[in-house]
Amino acid sequence: MKGFVEHLQFLWESYAFGVCHRLGEKLGVATWSIRLFFIYASFIAYGSPIIIYLALAFIMNFRKYQRKRSPIWDF
Repeated sequence: MKGFVEHLQFLWESYAFGVCHRLGEKLGVATWSIRLFFIYASFIAYGSPIIIYLALAFIMNFRKYQRKRSPIWDF
């Protein structure tokens, strides 16, 4: 059972966009507390924090691809 839980945790953390981790680094707060905040807030606010989470993930991915892109005139 423990192996299944660890595998599930690994899958969740690898596919969860890293939003909570990135916010934790920026704010100096533990990642697990930010995850708990999103979970509790989504129960209280009927899922609206999930929309905020996905918007933050989109912004993070957009910035990552902008940094990788090189201008056309650079060879």
